[in-house]
Amino acid sequence: MQEIPESLKDAEEGIDRVAKILAALREFSHPGSGEKEAVDLNHILKNALVVCSNEWKHVAEVVTDCAPDLPLAYCFPDLMNHVFLNLIINSSHAIEAVKATEPYKPSCITIATRRNGEWVELRVSDTGCGIPKEIQHRIFEPFFTTKEVGKGTGQGLAIVHDIVVKKHGGRIDCISELGQGTTFLLSLPVNA
Repeated sequence: MQEIPESLKDAEEGIDRVAKILAALREFSHPGSGEKEAVDLNHILKNALVVCSNEWKHVAEVVTDCAPDLPLAYCFPDLMNHVFLNLIINSSHAIEAVKATEPYKPSCITIATRRNGEWVELRVSDTGCGIPKEIQHRIFEPFFTTKEVGKGTGQGLAIVHDIVVKKHGGRIDCISELGQGTTFLLSLPVNA
C-alpha cells in the first residue's frame, strides 16, 4: 500500500513521456504542404530532440540555448526536421566514437539558436572526435563518410547541405578540430 502512490506517479510520468514522443512523431512525420511556411525553428528543434532521444540520451548531455525572441523563418518544416535530426545524430555518433576510447571524457551536444540581422542561426556543437582538416572540404559530398563500412551512407550531411543551401538559400559552415569536436553553423534567411 505504501508503494502504490509512487508507482502511480511513475506510471503517470511514463504516460506523459509517451504522449510527448507521439506528439513529436506526429508533427515530425507530417508530409508538409510542399510550400514554405512561417516556422518556429525552436519548436522544430525540440521535436527533433524528442524523436531522436534514444540516439543521444545514453552518450551525451544535450544543452539547448534557444533564443526566446527568434523570428519565424520561412522554410519547409518537414525538410528542416531532417536537417536537425541528421545533425543531432551525427553529433551523437561522433561522441560515441570518443566514448569507445575515452569513456570518462565529458560529452555534450550544445544547440543554440539566434537571430543575426536578416538571418536565423542554428549552432550545433559536440565534444566528439572531430573531423580531420584534410577531409573537411569533402564532408558535404554525397556518399562521403568517415564511418566504418555498414555504419554510414555518406548521405546525411549531403542532404543537410542540399536542404539548407539549395532549397532555403541559406549557408552552412563547419568548424572542427580533431579530438576536440565539431560545430555546424546554419544560417537561414528570415524572409526567404
